Amino acid sequence: MRASTSLMRANPLYSPMRQFEKYQSIYFIGIGGIGMSALARYFNQNGLTVGGYDKTPSPLTEQLSAEGCAIHYDDLGADIPTDFLNNQSTLVIYTPAIKKLGEMSFFQAGGFTLMKRAEVLGMLTRQSKGLCVAGTHGKTTTSSLLAFMLDQSTWKCNAFLGGIATNFQSNLVLSKSSEYTVIEADEFDRSFLHLSPFASIITAADPDHLDIYGTAEQFKEGFRQFAMKLDPRGICLQKEGLNLASLGKTFTYAVDSSTADYSVTNFQWKEGFLCGDIRLKNTWWKEVQFGLPGIHNAENALACVALLHELGMSETEIRTGVKMFLGVKRRFEYIIRSEKLVYVDDYAHHPQEIKALISSIRLLYPGKKITGIFQPHLFSRTKDFAADFAAELSEIDELILMPIYPAREEPMQGVTSEWLLSMCKNQHKSIKKASEVLPYLSQFNDGILLTIGAGDIDRLVRPIQEILTINLAD
Repeated sequence: MRASTSLMRANPLYSPMRQFEKYQSIYFIGIGGIGMSALARYFNQNGLTVGGYDKTPSPLTEQLSAEGCAIHYDDLGADIPTDFLNNQSTLVIYTPAIKKLGEMSFFQAGGFTLMKRAEVLGMLTRQSKGLCVAGTHGKTTTSSLLAFMLDQSTWKCNAFLGGIATNFQSNLVLSKSSEYTVIEADEFDRSFLHLSPFASIITAADPDHLDIYGTAEQFKEGFRQFAMKLDPRGICLQKEGLNLASLGKTFTYAVDSSTADYSVTNFQWKEGFLCGDIRLKNTWWKEVQFGLPGIHNAENALACVALLHELGMSETEIRTGVKMFLGVKRRFEYIIRSEKLVYVDDYAHHPQEIKALISSIRLLYPGKKITGIFQPHLFSRTKDFAADFAAELSEIDELILMPIYPAREEPMQGVTSEWLLSMCKNQHKSIKKASEVLPYLSQFNDGILLTIGAGDIDRLVRPIQEILTINLAD
C-alpha cells in the first residue's frame, strides 16, 4: 500500500526543540565522538550555548570549536565554565564510553539532568517520524545514503549520522519543515533501545560487543527488542534471514535472492557505475546505477530503495539519490586512485566488515597485490573474534598489524597484536607501531594499500597520502 500524500508534505508543526525549551545550555561529556558531535551541532545551530569535554583534540572538535562550541581537553572536576553551572538550565549529555571523570561526578552530585546520547535521540524520534538504521555492519553508510536520498528529494529530512557523509561534508542534516528524522541506531550499550522508530532498517545482527551483551544469543535478543520498538503503523526492512518480528509491516531484502521481498541482481559496470536490476516484490527496475562500488554497498542501497518505495517516494527520485551518493568518510574512501596505485581507507573493525572490504577490492582490482594495515579495536573484540579476524586478514597479500587500540578498555593478558598475527597465515606479515608505518611506506608506489580500523589509525591517513603522492611523482 502506498503512503498517503500527507506523508510527503512538510509538517509545519514539526518542532522537536520544544522538548528542550527549558534549557539554555548543553554540556557534552565526550563531545568529540562522531555521534555526540552531531548532537552538539544540532543544539548549537538551534541557538543554545554548547560546550564540553573530550580526551584529545581532533578534526571534529576543531570544527566544533570553529562553529562556536566551548571545548576543553582536561578533566576540570568542579571547575566547570560558568555558562554551564545552573542545574536547571543546563542539560548534560554523556557517552557511556567515558567511565571515570571528575566532571561527571560533579554533575551527578549537583542535581543536573544527565542523559545518554541515545536518550536524547529517542526524544527526537518521538517528535518526528524516526527512520532508524541498525545493524552490526553497514548502518553508517545506509543511514547516510537514506538521509541523502531524502534530502535530495522534495521530502527532505533531519539526520544524525555516525560518519561524515561526503555529500554533506557533515554528520548532521537539518530541515525546519520535514517530518522525517534519520538516525543511526547504535547497538553498543543497548543504546538503540531508547529509540522509537516509525520505520527501521536492520542490516545485520552478527555478534559484537560481547563485553556488554555477554553471549551471542543475548546480542541477538537486543536486536529482537529493537525490532519490536517499531511503531505499529510503521515499516521494518531487514536483511533476509534475520527473522526478527516487529509490530509493523516487515519486508526482507538481499542480493541475488528469489525469496526476499526486495532483491538486486544482474550486476554490471556501465558508464563508470556499478549497475543492477532491482526486483521490488513482483516488479522490476532495470539498470539502477549505484554511486558506490562493492556488492555490500549495493545491498545497503537496496535497503534504502525498499524503505522509500514503501513510503511512497517516486522511482525517479529514488534512482537519482542512489546514483548521486558519494559515500561516507572512512567507509571505502578512496584517498588515492591512480592506474598504478590505489589507496583506500576503511573503518572496518569486525571480521565480516573486513571480509566485505577485501572481497570488494578483489572484485574491482583482480590480480593486484593488496597491502593492508589493520589496527584492531578493543581487546575484548580481538579476543572474542580472534579466529575470524585471522581468517579474513589472511586474505591480504601483505598484512601489517598495529597495536590494539584500547578505547575504553584496560589491557587483557595475552591479547595482543602479536598473538593475533601468529594466527594469520599471510606469507608476508609484520607488526608496526604508528611511528614505523610512514618510514615503511617511503618506497611504496604500486598496488593496493588499505588502512583499516576504528581507532586512531585515521590520523595516519593524510601523512600516508602525502608520502604516496611524493612516491608517485618520483
